[in-house]
Parts: sequence; structure tokens; C-alpha cells
Amino acid sequence: MNEKQMARMSSGKGLIAALDQSGGSTPKALKAYGIDESSYDTDEAMFTLVHEMRSRIIESPAFTSEHILGAILFEGTMEREIDGLPTVDYLWEKKGILSFLKIDKGLAEEVDGVQLLKPIPDLADLLEKANDHHIFGTKERSLIKLANREGIKAVVTQQFELAKQVSAAGLVPIIEPEVAIDSPEKEEAEAMLKAELVAHLAELEPHVKVMLKLSIPTVDNFYAELAEDPHVVRVVALSGGYSQEEANEWLSRNHQLIASFSRALSEGLRFQQSPEEFNQMLEASVLAIYQASIA
Repeated sequence: MNEKQMARMSSGKGLIAALDQSGGSTPKALKAYGIDESSYDTDEAMFTLVHEMRSRIIESPAFTSEHILGAILFEGTMEREIDGLPTVDYLWEKKGILSFLKIDKGLAEEVDGVQLLKPIPDLADLLEKANDHHIFGTKERSLIKLANREGIKAVVTQQFELAKQVSAAGLVPIIEPEVAIDSPEKEEAEAMLKAELVAHLAELEPHVKVMLKLSIPTVDNFYAELAEDPHVVRVVALSGGYSQEEANEWLSRNHQLIASFSRALSEGLRFQQSPEEFNQMLEASVLAIYQASIA
């Protein structure tokens, strides 16, 4: 990370592409792309196919720094190459796009209406590896299903403890306490979440910088206060299961959020498409999400 990269992420216009599907979500991502599970019989073959999909997205002329600030990567993507360069170096040197590494190991079982992060036993080694690969920041996802005050407090406390370790390693953590969009208590959970986030941000050392990745709130511009906090580089929005059209509609009403979409970004992309069809579909998606991000 350097001053140029920090300035780019804090004030640049654009979206963040979430390309970080890991072992549990990769089969779904491949199926949506038009590759059935019968097409591979080992994890290595599966990850090779998904890397080819991600490479096709990243190498597309539609995937440029004009509209995209960063990309969130799975560890296996970080360790592979695109066009003879390590993925992170290709993104920055050829595209001007920053890279984030998904470091969480998935979700623990639900307790108190939330799912905390599973332990990350190799965290120090993983952060060292991230630095060796020129990663800008990390991403770690928890899930909030109900407006349970104790559960939400536990989620935010765990996220900030991890964020401090990431920051100490010289990286910018994306704190992601997702509120399920189908929660029957979504608005109440968001109110509890914001209160916890404000309190924990106030306790950070002045030099610590974080990003927040949040579900698009029920009340428009509900997270504007967080975006103004001096510790917060950027507040980004996840699509959370919304279609691209729905996610863009919600996002466009929240003027200090930018997109960090996964399924909504890759919606409509298929393995069987010609290069022209693929690039046109990706360009249309990128432009629509970009417009919602800068609204």
C-alpha cells in the first residue's frame, strides 16, 4: 500500500468487483456461469475453471480503472497468474485496479441471531503472504440474521479485533458485518449495527484506517455518518442476493455508498458466450453498477 493507492481508494470514482468465491460458493458461481459440476471431478479442476472465469473478467476491455477501483480475490486467485503476471500485479500494473484478499474461513454456527467468523489459525502467515503479493487490503464477512443486541455486539467486536491485526500488518481491512436482506428484523438490526460501528470506530487509534462493507440499508443514506468518520476510507455495499437491477436501484438512493457486488456483477455472464457477447454483457453490467455507485 502506498499514498497513491490510498488516495485512489478513498476518493476515486468506481466500484469494487467481488471475485472472491471460495470452496463453498465456487460450484454455484460456476453453475451460474454455465459450467455444471459434471464438468470437473476434483477441487483443483474446479479452481482452475473458476480462475479461467475470473481471468476472462479481469482481462476484458470492460474491466478497467475508469469504472473499477478494486477487486476482492480468493487466496487461490492471488497465488495464480494472468497473462504471465501474478494476478495482483496484473490488476495494478496493467489495469490500475487495487486488490483485496478474502481472509475469512467462512461462518461459524448461528448463535444469538448471528454467525461469527470461524477462527483464522494461520492469520499472521496469510497477512505476510498478502503483503508479499502486493495486496492493498483484506475482506472478512460475518452475517447478522436478527436484531439481537448481544449477537450484533459480538460480531462487531470480533470484526474490529481482526481489523486491528490487519491494520498492524500494513493492510486496509474491509469489515463486513452483512445484514441478511431477508431478515424479518433488518431495519432494527441495522440500527443496532450502526450504533456498534460508531462506538468501535471511536476507539480506534488515529492512524488506523478501515473500510466497511454493508448491506444496502432499509432507510436511504442511513450510513452517511459512517462514511464521514475519519477512520473510514470507504463504505461499500454488497448486493446480498438482490438482482443487479434491484441492487442498483437500492444503491442509487444511497449517495455515499459504492458497490462491491459479486453475483450482481457477474449476472448474465456465460462460459458459452463469444468474446464479443461476454464483453458486451460485462460492460453493460459495469456501467450500470458504476452509475448507481456515483449517484
